[in-house]
Amino acid sequence: MALLSIVLPAYNEEQNIANTAAVLSKLLKENGIDYELVFISDGSRDGTFPEILKAAESDPRIKGAEFSRNFGKEAGIFAGLELASGDAVIVMDCDLQHPPQVIPQMWKLWLNGAEVVEGIKSNRGRESLGYKISAGLFYRIMSRLIKMDMSSSSDFKLLDRKVVNVLLDLPERNTFFRALSFWAGFRTETVKYEVQERQYGKSKWSFWSLMKYAVTNATSFSTLPLQIVTMAGFVFLFFSVILAVQTLVRFLTGTAVEGFTTVILLLLIIGGLLMLSLGIIGHYLARIYEEVKGRPKYIISRVTENVKGDVVGSWRAKERR
Repeated sequence: MALLSIVLPAYNEEQNIANTAAVLSKLLKENGIDYELVFISDGSRDGTFPEILKAAESDPRIKGAEFSRNFGKEAGIFAGLELASGDAVIVMDCDLQHPPQVIPQMWKLWLNGAEVVEGIKSNRGRESLGYKISAGLFYRIMSRLIKMDMSSSSDFKLLDRKVVNVLLDLPERNTFFRALSFWAGFRTETVKYEVQERQYGKSKWSFWSLMKYAVTNATSFSTLPLQIVTMAGFVFLFFSVILAVQTLVRFLTGTAVEGFTTVILLLLIIGGLLMLSLGIIGHYLARIYEEVKGRPKYIISRVTENVKGDVVGSWRAKERR
């Protein structure tokens, strides 16, 4: 019988662990789906991992790991993929804002041959206006940069085992999971869902964290910002030639006047552009520096007893299905 793994990254979600485990277990049992739940505590500062341990003690189909510190959601997702042993793997939020009721539909699509099942948001729920604006801006930026429609995408998706193995074999350290699933290809189906309300806790995402997330993922997945710098250089070169011709004509005709204000404005504009360009280039150099160092995506400090392989203190399971 095919096994479904559900990967659940968690950061300070101690109030949600027990409820999430109970809701998912009940749903999967009712639908006759053989499953395992893989919780990843991303360096949580509360009792998230102790709650995972309790859940694993009460149900052997629940397992989990804890990072030595906070490495970010992307690291949590890939750690979960590494520890998952299912024939298909679903990634979803631990707070159940990704509705569990959609899982049986995803499972059926996979049984019918789909290799990737993307969860597409039809409604963002009761999120605050500020969060909706920042999230919308984030997705517009990402869609333009990576040339994929990310407006309704999410981390809520099902991947066939072959797709999981492809993602895990990628050598890069700076990853963008939801874009990589598009990039990998394979036969893809979609399901629509409405974002649910959190029962416990608050969202960990703010406007600035989303913008930082956007910049980091954009530079790890696209070279478009560098191309924009080049285009801006050509634009300013074009206007410089026009201004030079105009200045030469005025000089030859004896109508040249002092242009102190114009010179100052041009210096400010060009200087600002140069600093911005250096910042973009520097960000790419930082990404290269991080990749060259080859440091792991994450470090696991503790695991539940039913986790196979020597993974504590490392970043890759020694046994993978």
